[in-house]
Formats: sequence, C-alpha cells, structure tokens
Amino acid sequence: MIVVTGATGHLGKLVVEGLLEKLPADRVVAAARTPEKAAGLAERGVEVRRADYTDPESLVTAFKGADKVLLVSGSEVGQRVAQHRAVIEAAKQAGVRHLVYTSAPQATTSTLVLAPEHKATEELIQASGLPATILRNNWYNENYADTIKQAAATGSFAGSAGEGRVASATRADYAAAAVAVLTGEGHEGRIYELAGDVTWSNADLAAEIGKATGREVTYVDLPADEHAKVLAEAGLPEPVIGFLVALDADIKDGLLAETTGDLRALIGRPSTPIGVTVAELAGTH
Repeated sequence: MIVVTGATGHLGKLVVEGLLEKLPADRVVAAARTPEKAAGLAERGVEVRRADYTDPESLVTAFKGADKVLLVSGSEVGQRVAQHRAVIEAAKQAGVRHLVYTSAPQATTSTLVLAPEHKATEELIQASGLPATILRNNWYNENYADTIKQAAATGSFAGSAGEGRVASATRADYAAAAVAVLTGEGHEGRIYELAGDVTWSNADLAAEIGKATGREVTYVDLPADEHAKVLAEAGLPEPVIGFLVALDADIKDGLLAETTGDLRALIGRPSTPIGVTVAELAGTH
C-alpha cells in the first residue's frame, strides 16, 4: 500500500493519478489535510485519510498499514522542518518500509534560499534509519505561470537573474518520477537530482512568450534593489519580495542550472520544455 501526502496539492494529485494508471485503487491512499477536497478520488475507490503535518496523531493513523509513503514537502516556509519531522516519526512508528521525499537541488550543499529546510529534513530522514529515496526536484515550469501570463499581456517582464539559467520541468514530469520510484524496485538509499533536460534564461523565456503570442516580448534585467522596488510597487508583501529577489540572485549564480539526466532516466522520456508550458499558459493551445 502506498500513501501519498499532500494528495490534493498540485504535485500530490498528479502522483496519485499516475499511481492509479499502474496500480489498483485499493493499493493507493490519498492523505490530505482536508479530505473533503479528495472526494473525486474517493469516488474512484481510493481510500482518503486525513493527514495534517501539524497533527502527529493524524499522521500515525494515515500511515497505518502503509508499505511506502511519499512525503511531499510542505508549503509553509519556516515551519517545514517541524512538520516534516512529525511525518518521519509517524512513518517510523507505523512501520513504513520505504519513505520517499521531495527535496531541493543539491539540498545538503547548496546556498539556494530554499535549501536549509530541505537539508534539515534530509538529515532527519537519515537519522531515522528509515529506508528512503530523496527526489531533489529542480524548479517547476509552472512557477512562471504568472510571469508568462503577465508578459503575454504587456509585452515585457522584469527580474534580476541576469543570464542565469534554469533547468526546469513540469510538475507532471516530477510526479512521473515519484511514481516510477514508488512502483519500482531498488531505489532505497538513492538520491536523485531531478531537473529538466534543457536549461533556459529569462531572455529565452521572453523569446518563447513572444513566439507563443506573436508579439515582441522583452525581459528587463534590473539590479536587485530596483527589482525589489518594482515588486513593492506591484503590491507584493515584504517577505515575498525578499524571497523573489534572493531567488533571482540564486539563479544568477547558477544554482538551478544543473542538468543531470536523472529525471529523464526515471520517467523514460525527455522532460517537458518550457516552451510547451508557455504555449499552454499563453492561450495558444
């Protein structure tokens, strides 16, 4: 039996769908903080269990009888280490034989703004003694949805990433990798650096948006402080501004640019290019 946490989230939902293509519904458990949101899965024969990262008892109950658990990393930055610790401890208590975790690129050595909580979680998993697989997911194409739509409408977008490149792929690609690990053999103890096959810069992104919309689209590269001012003028809250500017600095430094081939190897096909996502979001498909 395989339990997928965060089963109503963007990534978790895709993993459940992928598992249902390979396994009978009664072997898949969708664990969610709000089970009502998984009603559609329940109608298809999937058992839905409540699993709240801030409620350890719910996790122990959710993992009962599970052979494998996918821990989809939490979305609440600053609270994730405590939440993930609760999941790891519950998995151990439930006798789970294989824990799979969605981490960040080079989590234990990177200076990426998002890395520290993932590094701490990987260390907790190692200390737990649970057989585990770490899926270090690079950036998602869909993270640029708002940028793509805004640039398609206005003809430009701004940032401070310079010529930094991103080896992104779609959520569906990363979900397929998780499914491959959860349904395959011999993945325990492995760390996979998952990334898209092709890297791209913001200038490349602008070109793809222009191609999809039939209009000229430009990327305006700004110094970090100017980028922060633009975001403030757009009404973004200070913590979000700080995160986005720090992330662009990380991209400029090449921290999301590594292509390893691990993703392609696991899913058995090329990753989805950013241009495909742009075409879908820009409304040309």
